[in-house]
Amino acid sequence: MKFFANLIIVVGLALVFYSGYNIYDNYMKQNDSIAQANELLKRNSTPKSAEEMVIEQGDAIGILYIPRFDKELPIVSGTDEDDLDRGVGHYTTTVLPGQGDQILLSGHRDTVFRGFGDLEIGDEFIVKMPYGEFTYVMYEDEIVDADDRTVIRSTAPDEILTLSTCYPFGFVGSAPDRYIVYAKPVDAE
Repeated sequence: MKFFANLIIVVGLALVFYSGYNIYDNYMKQNDSIAQANELLKRNSTPKSAEEMVIEQGDAIGILYIPRFDKELPIVSGTDEDDLDRGVGHYTTTVLPGQGDQILLSGHRDTVFRGFGDLEIGDEFIVKMPYGEFTYVMYEDEIVDADDRTVIRSTAPDEILTLSTCYPFGFVGSAPDRYIVYAKPVDAE
């Protein structure tokens, strides 16, 4: 019996250590991505439009600032697991700010999008790109099934910033739903 008690303690400590390491590793990856994004925004040879940007999978391409949380998050090209560990992922099949269509950004509910349950209609999102700064205001939210791909769609000629994260927020494991936020450019109000 003593052996099993010690085994449970060892396994528990190993899980705590592993979880702590993952949190630290993601934190370091996000810090690296935000540094890359800040460097990109400060360069003298920045592109003057989205069309001029040369983007590779996994590149830090900008910054998402959420005033409600006073939080700057790196925007990374792509939405695979490695990309989402580094920051907010940009669905590469959608456009970039200023291109007049849907911009879809996705992030983990327990890392970059922690606190999303506190968002309210009227909250702002500021997207900082090398070619300009774009402000959007939240006008709607919804909860959809995790497999619902109808949220990925053209909104042309209207530019809509769509943010996606897993839901419910406190769920342990692979969440069954997605929380979707829609925001329009401030000048479109």
